[in-house]
Amino acid sequence: MHTHLTLLATAGSKRVRLMQAARAQLRLPPAQVLEWRDWLSQPALLNVALAHPRLLKIEPPGDDPAAHLLLLQAGCRLLDRPPVAAPAHGELLAMDAWFAGFTSAMATLAAQLAELPPARVLNAPADIRLMTDKLACQRHLAAHGVAIPTLLGPVHGYAHLQSLLHQHDLDRVYLKPRYGSSASGVVAYRRNKAGRQQATTSATLSQADGQTRLFNVKRMARYETQHDIAALVDTLAAQELYAEAWLNKPRCGDSHYDLRVVTVAGQPAHRVARIGQHMMTNLHLDNRRGDASSLLNDADMRALENTSSQAARAFPASHVTGYDLVVSNGKARVLEANAFGDLLPGLLWHDADTYTAQLSHFSQHA
Repeated sequence: MHTHLTLLATAGSKRVRLMQAARAQLRLPPAQVLEWRDWLSQPALLNVALAHPRLLKIEPPGDDPAAHLLLLQAGCRLLDRPPVAAPAHGELLAMDAWFAGFTSAMATLAAQLAELPPARVLNAPADIRLMTDKLACQRHLAAHGVAIPTLLGPVHGYAHLQSLLHQHDLDRVYLKPRYGSSASGVVAYRRNKAGRQQATTSATLSQADGQTRLFNVKRMARYETQHDIAALVDTLAAQELYAEAWLNKPRCGDSHYDLRVVTVAGQPAHRVARIGQHMMTNLHLDNRRGDASSLLNDADMRALENTSSQAARAFPASHVTGYDLVVSNGKARVLEANAFGDLLPGLLWHDADTYTAQLSHFSQHA
């Protein structure tokens, strides 16, 4: 039985604390934590950590600014770009370069795992990389028959956005950073026949000394001038951006909602409605949780379970994954797959939180 667990993670992060609490509850020894920053500097540390049979779980590197900077600098080298300074708190900077560094790290990790004694990996590096490339991930899901919003593809700038809208005869789209997470830089864009336009986003523009910078904040910002919207779209597009057709979310009183579903070993488990008055319903943006079973009828619940199971089959090497879905009228569409989508403190499924549920399953089925 694989009772021992190694986490590639950030020591002291909320994810690590919740996992250690779950292990204590199940009377399992504490997980060994290999810091991202240490592994990036000394990859051989993983060989030591996995010298004996155990589970490995990869957590996101974004909890540690030092690890983020190491990946960002590695990406700049790979793309033959000048190095960038460390991003300020919340700054959206060179996300494409960060992803290049992250891709390289995942390839290194996969190669190491292939050479080591067998370890049960909860989420495979190749899948994590694919789910972190949001556009490639949506195309992957669609190729596996999973319903998604209509993709318009890459957006190269504000002028290109306008031509895409004309080409598809649309006035409302969502713009999403290709390598973003947690609604960072997502823009809900709409225009009307009179020429008015509006962009609602969690990214705040900072324009000074001829330089445009973007900062991710909790409070949603709304831009309505062409100057600001063009600056916003062009700055995001320089880091890679894509568009998808606007999908109305179902209503709940004066708010609307989508759903997060966590699959464990390919089966839908924890599910929660994310309810808010803005277009972005991510829970960290001070939106509220809702009981999915009270909002969905039987047909909707079947659609949620069938579609999340179908999405999980598209990632057979990833055993714990989160999916964001819009479900209405007995149909479900996947907005996003999230390799690290199990951070839902206190959310129970069959009396177990997300960490206890995954540990219980893999202890029993090792």
